[in-house]
Amino acid sequence: MADSTQNGPMHGGAGGGAVQFLMANKLDTAMWISRLFTVYCSALFVLPLLGLHEAASFYQRALLANALTSALRLHQRLPHFQLSRAFLAQALLEDSCHYLLYSLIFVNSYPVTMSIFPVLLFSLLHAATYTKKVLDARSSNNLPFLRNLLDKLNANQQNILKFIACNEIFLMPATVFMLFSGQGSLLQPFIYYRFLTLRYSSRRNPYCRTLFTELRIVVEHLIMKPSCPVFVRRLCLSSISFISRLAPTVV
Repeated sequence: MADSTQNGPMHGGAGGGAVQFLMANKLDTAMWISRLFTVYCSALFVLPLLGLHEAASFYQRALLANALTSALRLHQRLPHFQLSRAFLAQALLEDSCHYLLYSLIFVNSYPVTMSIFPVLLFSLLHAATYTKKVLDARSSNNLPFLRNLLDKLNANQQNILKFIACNEIFLMPATVFMLFSGQGSLLQPFIYYRFLTLRYSSRRNPYCRTLFTELRIVVEHLIMKPSCPVFVRRLCLSSISFISRLAPTVV
């Protein structure tokens, strides 16, 4: 859904312009609020200022809020729901569907700090983008400090997306470790593997696929050095071959 803006004069001053913008884009505004709430809950989980017990509840709230945002975004992308295989296949191509599945995977699991960072950072990036639109609707030169902060966040977007992709990849062995440590379910690694294949095949976000390639190049460079033990080289080459066979075909 494209953002709708008013071309005529905005009544009620700068604040009225912002309110008018928010009311004209109700679904985007609802996602903005849910993303801000996700950032708030994620921050209170990462920094347990209210205690460890409360931190666990904020972990669940952050994932539930992210699930709500993903569901709203999916509805925005595919407004006409159909109970069909074709609709499901189309939905699985959307990044919002991926992170709806992600939230459902971890919402009832043992809290893992690594799993909250993709939720936190995606919400922060999208909320920052919409916040800038709200500021533009309010006035072109208000709150310069906040604008500079949003610009710096946007300037580092590529690095943030790579960090998110790194989290997505290394959560796969983490789910296996959680299973053997008694903190995860038997199905979690298999469902998360499905999520990771969806991220690898993503049309909108190639960073997961790119990072897999970069990690492979780095590992191959290190193991080909003469100082690398032969058994380590063989183990790494076998692992690379195994992971490559698991990778989905990208059209």
